[in-house]
Amino acid sequence: MAERRNTKPVSVFQAEGFSATIEVCKQEIRELYLADGVPWVIGYSGGKDSTAALQLVWLALAELEPKQRQKPVHVISTDTLVENPVVAAWVNRSLETMRAASVKQKMPIQPHRLTPIVTDTFWVNLIGKGYPAPRNKFRWCTERLKIKPSNTFIRDVVRANGEAILVLGTRKAESQLRARNMARHERHAVRDRLSPNGALPNSLIYTPLEDWSNDDVWLFLMRVSNPWGYKNKDLLTMYKGASADGECPLVVDTSTPSCGNSRFGCWVCTLVDEDKSMGAMIQNDEEKDWMLPLLELRNELDFRREEARKLDRKRRDFRRLSGKLTYYTNSEGEAQLVPGPYKQESRSYWLRRVLETQRWIRDNGPEYVRKIDLISLEELHEIRRIWVVDKHEIEDMLPGIYADAIGEPYPGRPIDDNLIFDADSLRLLREACEGD
Repeated sequence: MAERRNTKPVSVFQAEGFSATIEVCKQEIRELYLADGVPWVIGYSGGKDSTAALQLVWLALAELEPKQRQKPVHVISTDTLVENPVVAAWVNRSLETMRAASVKQKMPIQPHRLTPIVTDTFWVNLIGKGYPAPRNKFRWCTERLKIKPSNTFIRDVVRANGEAILVLGTRKAESQLRARNMARHERHAVRDRLSPNGALPNSLIYTPLEDWSNDDVWLFLMRVSNPWGYKNKDLLTMYKGASADGECPLVVDTSTPSCGNSRFGCWVCTLVDEDKSMGAMIQNDEEKDWMLPLLELRNELDFRREEARKLDRKRRDFRRLSGKLTYYTNSEGEAQLVPGPYKQESRSYWLRRVLETQRWIRDNGPEYVRKIDLISLEELHEIRRIWVVDKHEIEDMLPGIYADAIGEPYPGRPIDDNLIFDADSLRLLREACEGD
């Protein structure tokens, strides 16, 4: 009988031990930091990997003399504005804590919360322009919500300094694809431990955790206190709550199984079959029942089930935003129209659903979501502008939908200069038409 192989990843701490390995990592970070004047940019999502990478950098630089800690280390966290609210609240509190701790400890850490510009936000594109819910063949969201805000920031740093070093918590053990990509970058390394960033000229990538396993990350986070005063055990609890079986043992050594690989993302995401992390949070914690309307709205946006596909087609116009029609030839050789953006009634429906969900959460959710904006006032104004000015929908329906759903008058600034008819004129015109 063939001997069963142990597929458990080898720990980076196995050869030299935990403390010695961490010291080697910190020494490498200090040497790279002091080697030049190129500013660092650390990607921080609030998850375990980016937390561990940032924690390593913080601990390493804290051991330098204050006069040596002059080069800025920018910590960027991109909020898509449709993040899981629990995770978004966690990250925002972490950034605030980090900012205060950096000042107190005289660290060069500079936290930044990045958001997409209003014309790129999820709801402006879906409700305003009528883009259908994202799908693999029309994945319009990732570039606008995630990539552009961070790339814009990095380009600004490069423009001001000539170069930037991007520090990421990516690991080869995350996936085979990630391992292949990292290996490809390694072959083109221009400095020891730094690889070129193919997407952004004049920027280099440093991945201090690239050889760490999932277990290694949790072991580090549980054994070493968070240097900016946040609680890593609370992070573990959040991961536990997002795991379907609720199992997430406290990691105390390399023999202990680690927490599940929960993925936190946008609560509206229709690029996956289901939002497993949000579903698990609701299932594992009755105090998170307030998130159920979010899950229901996300599932309604989904288009995978046969019934949902039929409804999705009914909700969409066959004319593109440019007015053009697109055809495809089916398996029987027949020409079929390709559905385009959401119709006016569909966009109005989605707006009402989002606003009603927002009101319900504010009325029934815990204290930290009592002022939640699922859709911001700035987004609402841009949606209204698109409907009235770009799409020439003279009914100007948004203020009325807002008032009905929220129970308060719409507080946005007026755009009456762009209206052909005011509300009274539209009412008289409608009554005249109905009279005929």
